[in-house]
Amino acid sequence: MFDQDDYLRSRLQEYIWDKSTDSGLSRKRFLQILATVFGGTALGSLAPVRGEVKADTIKIKPTKIIKPVPPGYISHSQGTLEMNWSAMYKKGYLVPNDWFYVHNRSKPPTFDPSAWRLQIEGNGVSQPKQFTYDEIIGMPSVSVTSAIECAANGRIFFEEAYNKPFSGARWRLGAIGVAEWTGVPISLLLERAGLKSTARDVLIEGADLDSLDAKQFKYSYVVPIAKALLDNSILVYAMNGEALPLDHGSPCRVIFPGWAGNANVKWVERIEVSTMPIYTEWIKKQAVLIGSNYPSEPSLEGKLITYQNVKSAFELEWPAVLRTGAYLLRGRSWSGKGKIARVEVSLDGGRTWQLARLREPNLPFAWTRWDVDWDAMPGEYLLQARATDNLGNTQPDSVPWNNMGLLYGGVVSHPVRVQGEG
Repeated sequence: MFDQDDYLRSRLQEYIWDKSTDSGLSRKRFLQILATVFGGTALGSLAPVRGEVKADTIKIKPTKIIKPVPPGYISHSQGTLEMNWSAMYKKGYLVPNDWFYVHNRSKPPTFDPSAWRLQIEGNGVSQPKQFTYDEIIGMPSVSVTSAIECAANGRIFFEEAYNKPFSGARWRLGAIGVAEWTGVPISLLLERAGLKSTARDVLIEGADLDSLDAKQFKYSYVVPIAKALLDNSILVYAMNGEALPLDHGSPCRVIFPGWAGNANVKWVERIEVSTMPIYTEWIKKQAVLIGSNYPSEPSLEGKLITYQNVKSAFELEWPAVLRTGAYLLRGRSWSGKGKIARVEVSLDGGRTWQLARLREPNLPFAWTRWDVDWDAMPGEYLLQARATDNLGNTQPDSVPWNNMGLLYGGVVSHPVRVQGEG
């Protein structure tokens, strides 16, 4: 599933972990070393000790990413950029295109809009169609404000809670963004291809390459026909009022609000509609929760991932260092199943809680902004936020382990040090 650079990085993590265990190094110290070597931010303010490799001696060049990298981005591999939450403190509801997180499996394919075609085929349609880019942008359009969030967002918290290192991107909470997406309802495209009433599954295939079990293939994802036909499931060609950037799927991608990021295929070239269930190897092995708490489902190796869970994040550096004084703490909470109804904030590691003020807009499948007042005194603090959506889904204190570190939705403790004046 990972490219060679990612694989080598994961092997180095395993090597460091083995050596740390042999020498009696604590888990905390191990995470400090990883944060230093790989440029992580979990313990970024701690001074390196003798013998460690300083973070500025290793640079990760995001060769799979086209757009310029704003300062403050966190890079986990050549194809990932994680949004820095502190940068959102002074920004509005939408994430600007240049600040939107990136997860590219391969370098964005070069597209010529005059030559690009979208093929719609399969035994679930009676009139297979091929559309040009001009035909797509000339169709009736809709705009949807929605989040896209990687299924592995928050993976590092599994690692810290269960004392087990992961291969792959060690996302904190910045593998998410909310944008206004403009495009054509997928239902309209399928209708023009003669959608059959017996259609059951829809496979979306992009032009980027992925690999699994030493086999390379064009990346794709499968959704049930009911999801594909929803009004807010669209083939996107614009993002925040601009032509879709290369890193985000130009010329066209799909968006399925509420579902894990993997479903929102970029660089779309082909849509296959089937009257039978479709089980790709990627769906069977990667789009699932695998672990003792997740019994496998028929034809799958675990529990299939669909909707995202509830999460919250503070708009602060990690860890944050503040001066004493009055602060307006800000954050955002979101749910893949609806809109946020309530956010509680603790300033003392979960001992006491207060309701945060929710700010409009508060859109389903996107997020809400919230804030609380804090008169910060010197000391070490663990700030926590706990959100509940309109369906009653609430962030738990802990989340059962799964083998790939997906869908972490537990309450997170955000470390803050408040220093006195001087």
